[in-house]
Amino acid sequence: MISLRDYLSQHSLSDGLEAVLWALVEASKHIQRDISLAGLRDICGAAGHVNVQGEAVQKLDLLANDYVKKALNECGQVAVLASEEEEEYIIPDNHKEDGYVVLFDPLDGSSNIDVNVSVGMIFSIYKAVPGLSALDNCLQTGDKQVLGGYVLYGTSTMLVFTVGTGTHGFTYDSEKKHYFLSHENIKTPNKDTYYSINEGNSSSLYKGTLKFIDYLKGLTAEGKRSFSARYVGSLVSDFHRNLLKGGIYIYPGTQKNPKGKLRLLYEANPLAFICEQAGGRCSNGDIRTMDIAPTELHERCALYIGNEDLVKIAESYEATA
Repeated sequence: MISLRDYLSQHSLSDGLEAVLWALVEASKHIQRDISLAGLRDICGAAGHVNVQGEAVQKLDLLANDYVKKALNECGQVAVLASEEEEEYIIPDNHKEDGYVVLFDPLDGSSNIDVNVSVGMIFSIYKAVPGLSALDNCLQTGDKQVLGGYVLYGTSTMLVFTVGTGTHGFTYDSEKKHYFLSHENIKTPNKDTYYSINEGNSSSLYKGTLKFIDYLKGLTAEGKRSFSARYVGSLVSDFHRNLLKGGIYIYPGTQKNPKGKLRLLYEANPLAFICEQAGGRCSNGDIRTMDIAPTELHERCALYIGNEDLVKIAESYEATA
């Protein structure tokens, strides 16, 4: 088996970028340990307040956020970082002005911890641009990413990332305490498999989205279903399944939330980078996700991500509604 360390030694990541990735990897090990013991410790459930997103903060959100911040601060290669859980960006005490910008969701789907559903960390790394303010460095478009990745805590713990040369997956060996290459050069199947959407929002969906869902529910000429609905409610879990099996994940704009609810910087951009490198497509129903110019740290966006053909069909329905 090829370890993550050996894999990186064979590829040309800069020392600084590799150090940032290792910091995230080390944080993921702490998070994985806490998640595996969550049912035995008083770390499940809500912490008793809401974050800047207006969402109930879970105890594990706070722990995961602290692990990531601490690791990034200590690595000495980060110019600025921003978390979905923090209102403002953070300049680490041990920062490097010409280092890297790290944007992350420390624990996506954390409300599912109590019922033992897979959750994950999503992260996006950029090179800091000399002369730009800390905020403007955080607001770079997704196509400027130098690395996008996530860690999925499920039946096994997996690290999936891209540096623009394909998407690769590494599985964590808890005995050896290392990640090993298990999914090299992932290619998302361009076939009709799954669609993932919260249809509980149907009363607020736009006509184009409803028509696309009807299309997905349609039967083949042989009277069989083209797609099966699968929705966990944890973005990273739903995305990972569709990445490997084929399909589309949809979190559209609605009449209640026209811009959508997912975060462009912490969720959509890194997954878009991964998806495109695996042969897929990602947009807000109109604009390629990584071309969207963000204007604020916690900007929301709609998300259509998955098979290239399916996303194109979804975009056509949105355009004609």
